[in-house]
Amino acid sequence: MTEDEVLDEFRAAEALLEGHFILSSGLRSPRYLQCARVLMNPARAGRLAQAVAAKIPAELRVQISAVVSPAMGGVIAGQEVARALNVDAMFVERPTGSFELRRGFRLAPGQKVLMMEDVVTTGLSSREAMKAIAEAGGEVVAAASLVDRSNGAADLGVPFFPLIRLDVPSYEADSLPPELAAIPAIKPGSRVAA
Repeated sequence: MTEDEVLDEFRAAEALLEGHFILSSGLRSPRYLQCARVLMNPARAGRLAQAVAAKIPAELRVQISAVVSPAMGGVIAGQEVARALNVDAMFVERPTGSFELRRGFRLAPGQKVLMMEDVVTTGLSSREAMKAIAEAGGEVVAAASLVDRSNGAADLGVPFFPLIRLDVPSYEADSLPPELAAIPAIKPGSRVAA
């Protein structure tokens, strides 16, 4: 799937938004990809997941025996990528502020895991999820996402396979360009801003 084809999927789902957005990292941006909207259609989610799975090199794909995603944003993406890889899907959640496996999910010691996100901006949630996976006994051998908004700067410490890289500027709240500062900010994400 080409970058244009991926963006066409977002456009068709009305998931490519323009305005003034507060990202989950606390940074501000003039564009936002609402992955929940693009994943709400199971056929579309399946196509995108197949494309993510195809980006992971065969030598890594054969090692992966589970996909673990951070809740909430990564859950559907993780489920669909797990389906594409024919492995189990699990998720970590933050009942007390830090990620952990719950709901009877378990990883065998040393179990090879793909950590799957919807969007990576700074990599903070991904690294926190990977820490929880390690604490649960798993070994993250690769990470993937639908979108890398980090401009390639997010270092997850493992091979990282985003479906697309979206080079959209992001700004600190006190360093906005005038055209962005003139627009009211909205927070479309699912996590309280840092």
